[in-house]
Amino acid sequence: MTCRVASIKRETRETNVSVELNLDGSGQFDVECDIQFLKHMVETLARYADFDIKLKATGDNDHHLIEDVAITLGKALRDALGEQPIERMATSTVVMDDAMVMTSLDLVDRPYCEADCPDPLYIHFFRSFAMTAGITLHILVIRGFDDHHVIEAGFKSMGKALKEAVKVRDTELSNKGSVKIQ
Repeated sequence: MTCRVASIKRETRETNVSVELNLDGSGQFDVECDIQFLKHMVETLARYADFDIKLKATGDNDHHLIEDVAITLGKALRDALGEQPIERMATSTVVMDDAMVMTSLDLVDRPYCEADCPDPLYIHFFRSFAMTAGITLHILVIRGFDDHHVIEAGFKSMGKALKEAVKVRDTELSNKGSVKIQ
């Protein structure tokens, strides 16, 4: 098995984001971010996906930083996956106190995102992540009233689904065979 890692930097006039991602990690993280809640969510994603994530992110405002972290993480995921056959699809439901959130995803090059989320900035995070990673992502809030719990349960369930979906297989899981887009 080849090493499934990626290192991505995204620098704009508004943000400076760097990510090191190891899909075959153990949930270790080293996150420096201007937004403490975003820092907490990236750490949560790392822990629940069992990805090792090292991230540094600074920016001029919350919108730009949340978007660019999502884009950079999405690009890192796409690059780290490589060409090996993987499980591709997974679903995970997570509860956190009042919140129950289900994530279903497919790591196929058909980007789409429907994400229930009480905060438009984090809806934008999930969409930016999915579009850049080239994945189909559905996050459904089954119940919940505390915004923090709902958003965090979304990151936890997405992490657990990603953990299952990136597992290496012996053969491609597709009736089409291997799809190449150039």
